[in-house]
Amino acid sequence: MSLLGGCAPPEPLRLGFIGGLTGRSADLAESGHKGTLLAVEQANAAGGIAGRKVELVVRDDGQNPEMAVRALEELAALRVDAVIGPLTSAMAVAVLPAAEKAGLVLVSPTVTASPLSGKDDQLFKVVSSTREHASHSAKYAYAQGARRVAAVYDLGNSAYTRAWLTDFREALVALGGAVVVDAAFTSGDDPSYLNAVNTLVPDRPDTILLIANAVDTVRLLLIARKQGFAARAVGVSWAATEQLIELGGRTVEGLILLQYFNRDDTSPRYQAFLATYRARFKEDPGFSSIAAYDATRATLLAIGKRGKEPLKQALLTAGPYEGAQDTWNFDRFGDGQRKAYVTIVRDGRFVNVQ
Repeated sequence: MSLLGGCAPPEPLRLGFIGGLTGRSADLAESGHKGTLLAVEQANAAGGIAGRKVELVVRDDGQNPEMAVRALEELAALRVDAVIGPLTSAMAVAVLPAAEKAGLVLVSPTVTASPLSGKDDQLFKVVSSTREHASHSAKYAYAQGARRVAAVYDLGNSAYTRAWLTDFREALVALGGAVVVDAAFTSGDDPSYLNAVNTLVPDRPDTILLIANAVDTVRLLLIARKQGFAARAVGVSWAATEQLIELGGRTVEGLILLQYFNRDDTSPRYQAFLATYRARFKEDPGFSSIAAYDATRATLLAIGKRGKEPLKQALLTAGPYEGAQDTWNFDRFGDGQRKAYVTIVRDGRFVNVQ
């Protein structure tokens, strides 16, 4: 019996995942979950991490702070080695204190709010902050003629949306433009959509900035077009999912969005990933898929290399990391730096223009 016991496989390595798998922005987390799952499956097919199979433990945060904290506490109680997620800045703000208390590392694929950057904490971010994204977006919009911008933003993810608005405004003002009016709405609160758009249109802006998820961006833009606003529209990376195209149709044609995923990448590395992803999920990946895949691979690599050092330190030293498209790394604060792309929706697809 002792010999049989000695042959028992080692206990699996548990990796947590937290994302808003239900609700209006579920497309972000669903895509991120698939990217995470693919990376875990590939690690297990290669023999696991240091001989241990990886078990993915998934929790839904419902895009609700209380639900997110409960999910984090459940994962901590299960003694997961790390958590991939959360995927929105609002949920990161909600769960970070609990993660700090538990000493649990969060590796977020898509959290970008600039107030969460440059801090020595348990939160690692795979992509650049809103400061870089919003500045890049403002520069492109200004080059296209944006001088008087009206902005609408979602209060449901205010950690992200307010940061984007602040960073975009600062960059646009530095160039000589202005955000002449802004209005807030609450995702899922029907009257607030129309009220927000009605606040913007009378100021006769030449550009409307929509700081919202894909579903709400489509709805807001549809209302604005019906109100007679025909000028340029700018969205944010949060909205740049495949659902935007599916739901928006002709309404989102011409919409400008910044994102950190190059759908036109012809490199062998990305083409191999694309073929594998399509075979596994019968669909193309989105930006959240790519970011979550990279986040998971980096986390598993660091776990395999860490020895006796804390995972937080291992993540800072195990890179640079080979992503599905780019080689990237964390800075000393655990903030990632990724190349950004300006895209425009043309003929039902995201087209890179810068």
